[in-house]
Amino acid sequence: MSSQKDQRLAAFDVGSNTVLMLVVERRADGSLVPIVDLSRITRLGRGVDSTGHLDPESARDTLNAIVEFSRRARELGATRIIGAATAAVRDAADGEAFLARVRSDAGVALDVISGQTEAELSHLAVIRGLRINPAARLLIIDIGGGSTEFIRAEPGRPLETVSLQIGSVRMTERHIRHDPPAPAEVMALRTTIDSAIDSLGWNYRPNVLVGIAGTVTTVCAVALKLSTYAPDLVHGYRLSRDEVGRTLELFGKLAHSERSRLPGLVSGRVDVIFAGTTILERVMARFDAEAVTVSDQGVRWGLVWREFDRHFA
Repeated sequence: MSSQKDQRLAAFDVGSNTVLMLVVERRADGSLVPIVDLSRITRLGRGVDSTGHLDPESARDTLNAIVEFSRRARELGATRIIGAATAAVRDAADGEAFLARVRSDAGVALDVISGQTEAELSHLAVIRGLRINPAARLLIIDIGGGSTEFIRAEPGRPLETVSLQIGSVRMTERHIRHDPPAPAEVMALRTTIDSAIDSLGWNYRPNVLVGIAGTVTTVCAVALKLSTYAPDLVHGYRLSRDEVGRTLELFGKLAHSERSRLPGLVSGRVDVIFAGTTILERVMARFDAEAVTVSDQGVRWGLVWREFDRHFA
């Protein structure tokens, strides 16, 4: 058995909006203890939907964050650093060149994961990180900047996962031109989201809906009026459909400068939070969910659980 220090692992989740890095320690009883959990909004997916390429400024900011975070991980004794890149890098023609710069400058090899793998990692994080009845019909949604992953888990059936090209950044860039959004823009946004969800063809009513990633945790933080983000309050919170609706209405009537002053809304999400919350609201409406259970533990947690399972199972 390795020493505790040797069991420190760092995991990156490089998404279309945010760079996340988690350092955990595996204890003798098999539990994972977070040492540090870092986040920086760098908007890597900016413009990818329209240009097919990474925005140079966003790519530079993302690279700088990865370099800084990986240095911190090594200082904390992480002996292995793993990571995943999602929709922005998947969709960009110059994604491979960006990954080469990450390997060169940060010494970190990011795997470009499919939407399917992203969903499987999110499912693993939810199952390990929340107390959910294993007999429940479960739907997990991971609202990212470029895409949203849908994970359908039912007893006795294989896991079903689908990645839809609706994300907070992509939908904002495609539909929102006014501040606050104009009624016609809101209608077009809702129509696009509804059409994408309908394309699933799922006649399904889950017992439990779980929401992962920054959009859902941000909506929760704003609904709870948290001036300082508190993971212990957010993780596991049952956010009602009424709370989501009221928060969406608030986002939709305020201009950027007014939204930016709302407790719980960090600066990097101010311009895309309306589209992201609309995705959440439409999912809840489509699947008749009265509440969404919020998970603060997404792909990065799935990565570390998978890694330790492979080596210690």
